[in-house]
Amino acid sequence: MSTMSSDRPGLRGPPAERDPESLLEFGVINLDKPPGPSAHQVSAWIKDLTGLDRAAHAGTLDPKVTGVLPVLLGNATRLVPALLEGTKEYVAVLELHASPPADLEATIAKFEGEIYQKPPRKSAVARRLRTRRVHDLDVLEVEDRQALIRMDVESGTYVRKLCHDIGLALGTGAHMGDLRRTATTPFDDTTLVTLHDLADALARYEESGQEDWLREVVHPAERALTHIPEVVIAPSAAAEVANGAPVYAPGVIEGPAEPPSGLVVCKTPNGAAVCLGRQVGDPEAESGVVVELEAVLV
Repeated sequence: MSTMSSDRPGLRGPPAERDPESLLEFGVINLDKPPGPSAHQVSAWIKDLTGLDRAAHAGTLDPKVTGVLPVLLGNATRLVPALLEGTKEYVAVLELHASPPADLEATIAKFEGEIYQKPPRKSAVARRLRTRRVHDLDVLEVEDRQALIRMDVESGTYVRKLCHDIGLALGTGAHMGDLRRTATTPFDDTTLVTLHDLADALARYEESGQEDWLREVVHPAERALTHIPEVVIAPSAAAEVANGAPVYAPGVIEGPAEPPSGLVVCKTPNGAAVCLGRQVGDPEAESGVVVELEAVLV
């Protein structure tokens, strides 16, 4: 089964028709991260299991945190910026330092919307006051001095700091206990797989050539781009992109009339991703640059 375009060597074929080697070289795993190892360590294990030169996680999780950790394989590691633009959903245990007050739910609800945060001292970014948006914040259950809360937040929100600030607002003090990520755009916890699933699928393929398990565990990398606006380009334009050229208007088949504020993904008509970029022009124009390149994927 060939993954190359018959008329444009070097371009990928339809995502669903790729052979296992091509799937691994441009794939994504919706991994259920276990407690203990860092996200970096998990990515290193996956790289060793698959024998690939590269594997990268999208969105760091602390060692004790579990849940949704997309891991990009091979050339798909270039897609990491696309996965940093969505929202994150977490379920956390809020450990109160005193008995919960009667207005607990009402006070926590006040944290929905735009909040101010300063990154903690151990963070990898500058400790400057910044804003982040809490899209949704619900109390699921309260027992003794523990509250189970679910939150949908902007990428880059520090959940540990949010729990601390909620404790101050409640007047009891609080810190974050167990934390699990249940979604990170465009992935959620309904399709998670484990490291054991990956190891079993690889072993089955290597021993007997059976692909079914592997295809359930590893998905075409385009699965990680379903939340990104698309620009469809001709195979001839895709071949030029592969050589570093921007996307010019004559090569565009279809795209958003109004340039999105974030990234776009350029695909060939068969659904294969070619590049990430920023749309700067009208796709219906007769000339000029429509998409400036951020990452070439072929």
